[in-house]
Amino acid sequence: MVNNNLLLPQFFAEAKSFTDGGLLAEYAWTIVVLPFIAALAITFFGKKLPYGGAEIAVGSILFIFVYSFSLLILNITKGVVNEFYVQVGSIGKLSLEFGWVVDGLSIMMYFVVGTVSLLVFIYAVEYMKGEIRYTFFFTSLTLFAGSMLVLVSSPTLLQLLIGWELVGVCSYLLIGHYWEEKENSSAAMKAFITNKVADVGLMIGIIMLALSVGTFRISEILYSATHGNENISNIALIAGVLLFIGAMGKSAQFPLHVWLPDAMAGPTPVSALMHAATMVTAGVYLLARMFPFYEGVAAPARELVLLIGVLTLFFGGCLAIVQDDLKKVLAYSTVSQLGYMVTAIGAGAYTAGLLHLWTHAFFKALLFLGAGSVIHAVHSNNMSEMGGLKDVMPKTFKTFIIGTIALAGLPPLAGFFSKDEILASLSHEGYTLYFAVAAFGAFITSFYMTRAVIKTFFGEYRGDGHPHESEQLMTIPLIALSVLAVISGWVNIPGVYTGFTSWVGTRGIPIKEYHPESFDLVAMFSGLSAGVAGIAAAYLLYMKFGNAETGDQKIKIQPVWGILENKYYLDDFYMKGIVDPIKSSIAKAVNGFNSNVIDRFINNVALLMSFFGKIVYSNLDQEGIDKVVNSVSVGTENVGGQLKLIQTGRVQQYLSLFLSGVLVVSIIIFVLY
Repeated sequence: MVNNNLLLPQFFAEAKSFTDGGLLAEYAWTIVVLPFIAALAITFFGKKLPYGGAEIAVGSILFIFVYSFSLLILNITKGVVNEFYVQVGSIGKLSLEFGWVVDGLSIMMYFVVGTVSLLVFIYAVEYMKGEIRYTFFFTSLTLFAGSMLVLVSSPTLLQLLIGWELVGVCSYLLIGHYWEEKENSSAAMKAFITNKVADVGLMIGIIMLALSVGTFRISEILYSATHGNENISNIALIAGVLLFIGAMGKSAQFPLHVWLPDAMAGPTPVSALMHAATMVTAGVYLLARMFPFYEGVAAPARELVLLIGVLTLFFGGCLAIVQDDLKKVLAYSTVSQLGYMVTAIGAGAYTAGLLHLWTHAFFKALLFLGAGSVIHAVHSNNMSEMGGLKDVMPKTFKTFIIGTIALAGLPPLAGFFSKDEILASLSHEGYTLYFAVAAFGAFITSFYMTRAVIKTFFGEYRGDGHPHESEQLMTIPLIALSVLAVISGWVNIPGVYTGFTSWVGTRGIPIKEYHPESFDLVAMFSGLSAGVAGIAAAYLLYMKFGNAETGDQKIKIQPVWGILENKYYLDDFYMKGIVDPIKSSIAKAVNGFNSNVIDRFINNVALLMSFFGKIVYSNLDQEGIDKVVNSVSVGTENVGGQLKLIQTGRVQQYLSLFLSGVLVVSIIIFVLY
C-alpha cells in the first residue's frame, strides 16, 4: 500500500507552505521504473530493431526529460514537497520500504539526469555506430541512468543504498565495455573494488542511523537530528564520518579518487554521463540530502568534509596539468570540481555546492562529448597526436571553447556564478586558508584547460589520417549543452535573481545556511584574477613563447613533475602496500591454511568415513543385512516351490482340499468350544 508521508505533518511542520505536487508527484515513480522496463525491452527486442535498441533507450530518456522538466516548472512556480512509501517487509521493528521523494533537491537531480542523459544518448547513437556489443551498451547505459534515478528518488537510506550499488554495478559493465583488453577490464575492477571499500563505511553508517532512530526514512532521521534526539546525537559524529567515507568513494575524493581517471577506459558517452549526471555526483547528493544532519548534530564531521574537499580540488587539479590523454585531463578536472562541491557542503554552503553540481553537469558533459568528437575524428586520445583541429572541426572547437570558459569560471558563463558562490561562502565563514587554496585552484583549472585547448585545436596537426567534423547527431548535443553551459548559472545571481536557492531549498526539513545578498567583491576579484592568470600563463607557455610540443618542457620542474606524473605514488602505494601483500603473503598464508588445515581436515574426515564405510559394507551390509534379506528370499522361494505343487489345475482335487479344510476347522471349533 502506498503511504503519503505528508499525512504525518509533524515531520514537515517547519516547512514553508508548499504544494504536494498533485498527480505529477504521485506518478513520479514512472520515471524511475521506465528505464528498467526499457532495458528489458532492449535486451529482448533490441537486435531486431533498426537502431539496435537505441530508439527504445532514447525514447525512455525523452519521457524522463519531459516529466522532470514539468516537475521543475511546478517546483519553480509553487514549490513541491511530497514523499511516498510502499512497505515490502520488515526486520524486527524496522520497516523495509521503497518509494519516491519529490522535493526541490530530487527534482533538480531528476532534471539534470534527464537532460544530460537525453543529449548523451542521442550523441551515443552515432558515436557507438559499428562498435562491438552496441545493443548491450544501450541496455547498460539505460540501466545506469535508471539506477541513478533510484538513488536520487530514495525516501529511505535502504533504497538509496540499493541505487548506490546498482550505479556501481552498471559503471563496472560500462567501464569494462571493451573488456577484451586487460587494461579496460582492470579499470572496471579498480573502480568497482575502490567503491566497495568505501561502501563499507556507508553501510555501517546507514545501519547506525536506522537503529538509533528506528527507521530507514531519511525525513524522520533528519527530523530526529534537528530536534534533539539523544540516540542519534550519541552516534552522529561517527555515523557522519562513515557516510562521508561512502561519499568519498563515489565522488572520487582524495585519496579514493584513483579509480576515476582509469574509468576513461569506457566509451566516451559513458565518461560524459558518469562525470556529469550520474555516478560521481552521488556522493555530493548524499551529503546534500543529509545536510540538516551535517549542519546539526554531525557538525564536527563537516570539518573533515571540508578538509578532504579542499585537498581534492587542489591535488586533483594539479594532476590534470601533466596529462596527455585528453579524457584524463577532463577526468582529473572532474575530481577537482567535485572537490569544490564537497568543500562547499563542508563549509555549510548547501546552495553553492548544488549550484556547482548543476552548472558542472552541463559544461562537463559538453567537454567530454567535445573530447569524444575529437577522438572520433583522429582515432586517438592523446593530445600529442592532435593539434590544428579548430579549422577542420569548427563546431566542436567553438563548443569546446564555451565549455572551457565555463569551467574556468569566467563571466557571464555558468561556472563563474557557481564557483564564485563557493569562494564567497568560504570567505564569509572565515576559512581564509581554504579560500586561498580554492582561489588558486581556479588558476590551476584555467591553466590546464587552456593547455588542453591549445594542444588539441591550435598549431599543426600531429596525428595520422584526415580528421573531419562529426555528424549532426553528435554536434547537435554539443550545441544544446553549450547553451546550457552559458545560461545555467543565471538561475542564482546574488542581488539579481536567486531562484535556484529557493528551488533546492524546497524541502520538508528547512535548510539553514548563509545566502549572499550581493557579490563578494574580494571573492569575485580573487576568482576572476586567478582564472585570467591561468589562461594567460598557459597562453604564454604554449603559444607566445612556445608551442604544444615544447610548452611542457618549460614547466617540467623536478621532482614536482615526476610526483604528478606518478599520481603522488598513490597507485604504487595501494598496489605495493595493500594489494600485493594481500595477493602474496596474506593470500599465500590463507592458501596454506586452506591446503594444510582445512583441506587436510576434510581429506582425513573423508578417509575416516571411507574406512568406516568399508567396515559397514563388509560386516554389517554384506554379512548382516544382505544375509538376512537373501535368507528370506531363499526361504520364500523354497516355500513357494513346495506350494506350487498343489496347483494342479484339477477341480476335484481343489474341492477335496477345500472340504478337508472345512472339516478340520469344524473339528477345531467343536473341540475348543
